[in-house]
Amino acid sequence: MEIDIIKQQFKEKFGNHDSRVYAAPGRVNLIGEHTDYNGSFVFPGAIDKGMVAVIRSNGIKKVRAWSVNLQDYAEFTMEESDLPRASWARYIFGVCREIIKRGGKPGGFDTAFAGDVPLGAGMSSSAALESTYAYALNDMFSLGLDKMELARIGQSTEHNYVGVKCGIMDQFISLFGKKGNLIRLDTRSMEYKYFPFHPEGYRLVLLDTVVKHELASSAYNKRRESCENAARTVRENGHPHVEFLRDVTMEMLLQVKDRVPEEDFMRAQYVVQETERVLAVSDSLERDDYETVGRMMYLTHDGMSRLYEVSCEELDFLNNIAKECGVTGSRVMGGGFGGCTINLVKDHLYEGFLAQAKEQFARKFGHQPKVYDVVISDGARRIS
Repeated sequence: MEIDIIKQQFKEKFGNHDSRVYAAPGRVNLIGEHTDYNGSFVFPGAIDKGMVAVIRSNGIKKVRAWSVNLQDYAEFTMEESDLPRASWARYIFGVCREIIKRGGKPGGFDTAFAGDVPLGAGMSSSAALESTYAYALNDMFSLGLDKMELARIGQSTEHNYVGVKCGIMDQFISLFGKKGNLIRLDTRSMEYKYFPFHPEGYRLVLLDTVVKHELASSAYNKRRESCENAARTVRENGHPHVEFLRDVTMEMLLQVKDRVPEEDFMRAQYVVQETERVLAVSDSLERDDYETVGRMMYLTHDGMSRLYEVSCEELDFLNNIAKECGVTGSRVMGGGFGGCTINLVKDHLYEGFLAQAKEQFARKFGHQPKVYDVVISDGARRIS
């Protein structure tokens, strides 16, 4: 994102005053999908695409904000009753409100912002926006909040001002990201560990189907209910310590196979196996064993398609092309029903794979997938 463009538009809107520049990234998730609400592990990394904001204190009790991408202006106080009409402005408003609820006293400010995280591709542009402003206000007004609290502020913004009951992974990685490292996050305890990710001879690339089959909240909620039902049945079957599916082994699950609906068993089987795969990837990354990482990615895709049933024809098609082209690892990334595949590709296969994917996908679906190369990068920070 061209910072000079944001600075120039800030100057045009608010004058040539001293200002600061902050940024926060979007993310990818290497493995660990639909595990967060099951108390298990995720394995995200911050990427070299995100949000950038130019911001200065204005000495009045108002926020005056300019979206460079949308060429849209919003102005509001930080009073609960002053919820802005523009949906993009609600992210900034929500961050201010959630800071105030925690006893912080951010002052009014002027800001212009823009981002280069592709919208709708599952790279969490919203979390990047929330993290940029949470980090900036904490720094500018010396609020003394730690990064974990800033992540919770972003999550609460989604819950209370956007209406999305998300987990904390996206905001967490946007704040805690570290160049050249993925993070294994335990979503139950919030303990985390950095794992070096430097796959020499490989590239990480996303292929965006540019389709989004509506993940009706009912479909998402139904899967959550299946998981909770399976965990409850295992708990009642002599395993009182079981809180989430994360606590369940395959052996324990098989003991209750006849006591839960087949659909619930399938969903639970995927989650139990996905937890095992995340731990296998942890071990593999410590050995720089990217072939095993890739094999686990394919197994995740198979599980999401066959057992969890959140893939779609376009995603399965791209996954099959990856296999045919000898790509090391490929899977659907994110909630499913559209969006991207994440692919770990050997350098010498990269160009051929992209050519095949574009040509075959366009022939079948009438448009090419979008291609996003990603580099694992740092989390939220002040740039200048």
